[in-house]
Amino acid sequence: MKQFFYLLAISLCTAVSARAQLLPSVSFGVKAGANLSSFSTSNTLSSDNRAGFLGGFWARIGAGGIHLQPEIYYTSKNVKFQGESGGVPATNTANFKSIDVPILVGTKIGLLGVGARLNTGPLFSFVTSQDQSIGDAFNNATRLRYQDQNYAWQFGVGLDVQRVSLDLRYELGLNKIDNGVEKSNVRANLFNLTLAYRLFSF
Repeated sequence: MKQFFYLLAISLCTAVSARAQLLPSVSFGVKAGANLSSFSTSNTLSSDNRAGFLGGFWARIGAGGIHLQPEIYYTSKNVKFQGESGGVPATNTANFKSIDVPILVGTKIGLLGVGARLNTGPLFSFVTSQDQSIGDAFNNATRLRYQDQNYAWQFGVGLDVQRVSLDLRYELGLNKIDNGVEKSNVRANLFNLTLAYRLFSF
């Protein structure tokens, strides 16, 4: 008899969860976290990863187990480049700040306020400032011609527990960033780990 009631309770919970996923929903919240930049290089350059930060807002519109998640956040990306020009060592400690806008599509599975998510989609990055520490004329070999607009593709997983969310994502840079050296280009890739809070939903 107890097994019957256990099965009935599980069935009811599953039915409620499935119905909730079929109904349209909209959520809005804030998020913040850290990133680790990994600027891929070729030929004369090598790079050391450095941590940065991000913070902003997210929204999620979902129905039928599929959701659209646009976001906007302010981010800082840091990296140290090393190379040489004419046999002279060159170093550039670079910091780029931007407004990033990912537009993700994903799915979620879960029960009773706990769920796992998969997300992917394009990201548009609009540079607000860039600071590059170039020591001398020879170091121009490591100077990046960072564009005002850059593009990437994000892949991520997330975990929701009631109003709190944890996300881990990889960002693959799509456009090349020229560094002034022939046949040597850089792509901006990074990992980010964020903590989010849902302010409201309906």
